[in-house]
Amino acid sequence: MEITLSTEIIILLFVTGLTAGFIDSIAGGGGLVTLPVLLAVGLPPQVALGTNKLQGSFGTLSSSYNYIRKGEIKIRKCLVGVLFTFLGSVLGSWSVQMLEPVFIQHIIPWLLIFVLIYTFCSPKLGYQDTKPKMSFNLFFLLFGLILGFYDGFFGPGTGSFWTAALCLVIGFNMTKAAGYTRIMNFTSNIVALCLFITGNKVLYGVGMIMALGQVIGARFGSTLAINKGAQFFSQWFY
Repeated sequence: MEITLSTEIIILLFVTGLTAGFIDSIAGGGGLVTLPVLLAVGLPPQVALGTNKLQGSFGTLSSSYNYIRKGEIKIRKCLVGVLFTFLGSVLGSWSVQMLEPVFIQHIIPWLLIFVLIYTFCSPKLGYQDTKPKMSFNLFFLLFGLILGFYDGFFGPGTGSFWTAALCLVIGFNMTKAAGYTRIMNFTSNIVALCLFITGNKVLYGVGMIMALGQVIGARFGSTLAINKGAQFFSQWFY
């Protein structure tokens, strides 16, 4: 399918991507901005989900690179998470494409409401590192499968869930948790994107306009979060 890309819609898509990239790079939740806009401009539910993965992949790649470059992430520590997030995302993105579009259209508003309530009601977390409550490998096995599936199936709020889990269970401060969250998000985004592409559920023109904004917003947001540290998160969200 195609939609008419008027000047107003192009600006809307770019600004949406910019805003979502900034939000996502800090603590997640950018999908709460992008998915409703994609649905509002006329994309069918599954195409909106696939296009959302396209634009989101650019944002998570940009912020992941920035966190790695700044030394906030050690890739070898999260390889198990990458593997099981990969598997979970494959299952989630395959499952959602098997459902009827009408069913997806009905459940998306409820999922968005749930994630929005969770985001605003999240407890204060991650001022400093604390003692982990679970081993790294077991944590990434469990949460990789669960959150990978969720991100492949739906997506919005995945970053927030990862950040909260890394703070609560592994004991990371917010800055470190945000960095590892980006790696997991990028993994599930790119895997889900590949499956949506094979299902012809991606609108490239729309996705690339938003992706340009995503890259800029993600770079700016991640740099700000890294430079300001955990204190920035508390000022921003609380």
